[in-house]
Amino acid sequence: MLPPTQPPAQRKVIHVDMDAFYASVEQRDDPSLRGRPVAVGGSRARGVVAAASYEARAFGVRSAMPSVTAIRRCPDLVFVPPRFDVYRGVSDQIRAIFADYTALVEPLSLDEAYLDVTEDIRGLGTAAAIAEEIRARIKADTGLTASAGVSYNKFIAKLASDQNKPDGMCIITPKRGAAFVQSLPVKRFHGVGPVTAQKMERLGILTGADLVAQSLAFLQQHFGSYAGYLYGAARGIDHRPVRVDRTAKSVGAERTFETNLSDPDDLRAALDRVADAAWVRIERHGTRGRTITLKLRHADFRTITRARSSHGAVTDKAAFLAAGLELLMAQLPVPDGVRLLGLTLSGIVGDDDEVQPSLL
Repeated sequence: MLPPTQPPAQRKVIHVDMDAFYASVEQRDDPSLRGRPVAVGGSRARGVVAAASYEARAFGVRSAMPSVTAIRRCPDLVFVPPRFDVYRGVSDQIRAIFADYTALVEPLSLDEAYLDVTEDIRGLGTAAAIAEEIRARIKADTGLTASAGVSYNKFIAKLASDQNKPDGMCIITPKRGAAFVQSLPVKRFHGVGPVTAQKMERLGILTGADLVAQSLAFLQQHFGSYAGYLYGAARGIDHRPVRVDRTAKSVGAERTFETNLSDPDDLRAALDRVADAAWVRIERHGTRGRTITLKLRHADFRTITRARSSHGAVTDKAAFLAAGLELLMAQLPVPDGVRLLGLTLSGIVGDDDEVQPSLL
C-alpha cells in the first residue's frame, strides 16, 4: 500500500503581470499610437488616467493621475477612451492560457494573476520553463508582452515580476529570497501603501534590511495586526496559498486635499475626480457590486462613512457617482471643511448572481 500523499514542502508560484496592459492594447490596435506617449481614460480637460504607455511613464505619467497633471508632465500626451470590453476579452484569452498549466489561478485584476505551478502538469520541468512558455504564448496569441516573477511564495513572486519590466522575467530561489527582499525599498512591498510607507520612513524604515532589524514587538506596537505579515515578509516568508476563489470585498479610491474644501461646487468636483479614480480600479478588477460608500474626513480628522445599496449591481460610473453625490449632499454644509473624500463599491456580485439594472 502506498503511503498517503504529502503536501509539497515548497510551493512554486508565478506572478504574471501584463506590461502597460490597457495602453498596450490600444497601441496594438492602432499603429499610429505606437512609440507615442498614450494615456487611456480622461481627457485634456478633465478626468484621471486609467493607464499610461511606457513612453508616457518616462515623463512621470501614472494611472489614477489627474489628466491636467499628466498634461503638465507630458504636453504631447495622446488621450484615448477606454474600451473595457476589449480589455476583458484579451484578459479572457490570457486566462485560458493559464488554465493549460494549472487550475490554481488567482486573478488580481484583468492584467495580473498568481499561478501555483507546484504540480507540473505539462512536464516542463521547472516553474521558470512554465513561465517562459506562458509568456511566449501570450505574445503569440495576443501580440502583447507580459512580465513574470517566479518564486516560492506570492509575496516574492509579485516583487520579482516588477524587477525586469517590460517583457522580462525574474527568478528568486528560496536561498535568495530573504536577501532579495532586504535589498528593496519597503515602498515596493505589496500591501505597503503611501501612508504606511511614510510612517515607516518616520520610523527610519526605508528598506527590507531596515524592516528585518525591527523586533516583532516593535512592529506590533506601530502596525498592530499587520505586524505579523511585515515580520515574515522582511524575511522572505509568506505562507498565503494561491486562492482560486479570491473576491475583493470592496474597490474604490480616496483623496486627501492640500487645503480643506467647504464650497459645495468644489466638493462635487472633487468627488467627481475620486469617482473617476475609483471606477478605473473597479473596471480593472472587473468588479460589480450593490453598495456605494462615501468616506468623509473633516478638518478636525473626524471621519464618517455613509452608504446606500441598490437591488441590483451598479454597472456604470454615472450611477456610482450619482449615489456618491447624493450621500455627499446629505452631509452639507461642512463649514469646518473636508480634508478627505473616498468612494467605494462593495456588496460584490459574483458571476453566478443575477445582474439587475441599477436602481440608483
